[in-house]
Amino acid sequence: MRAAARWLLAALLVAAGVSHLSWGRRGYRIVVPDWATRLLHVDKDTIVVVSGVVEVVLGVAVVALPREQRRVGASIAAFFVAVFPGNVHQWRTGRAAPGLASDRARLIRLFLQPVLIAWALWSTWRR
Repeated sequence: MRAAARWLLAALLVAAGVSHLSWGRRGYRIVVPDWATRLLHVDKDTIVVVSGVVEVVLGVAVVALPREQRRVGASIAAFFVAVFPGNVHQWRTGRAAPGLASDRARLIRLFLQPVLIAWALWSTWRR
C-alpha cells in the first residue's frame, strides 16, 4: 500500500512540476506573494520555475532512491510546508490559477495541504 502511495505521490509531483515548467507557468505566477520575491531577490517566474524543478526532482527521487526515501519524504513534506504561504496568498486574493478557478477550490486546496504532508511522510516511512 505504501509503495503504491509513493508512486502516486511521485506521479503527482512530476505532473505538477511539468505544469510549472510548461502550460501552467504563467498562471502559477499569480500564486507567488510579492513578499516572496523581495525575500528571495528573484522574480515570480523564477520562483515558479524553481518550484517546478524541485517538484520533478522530488518526484523522481521518491521512487529512484529507495534507501533515502525517508529523507526524500521529509523533503517533500517540507516543500509542501514551504509552498503553503503561496496557497494562502492565492486564497486571500481570490486569484485564479490553473485548476483553482473558484474560491471554493482555493479553500479546499488549503485543507488539502496537511493531507499532502501526511501522505509524503506516511508513504515514505520504513521500519
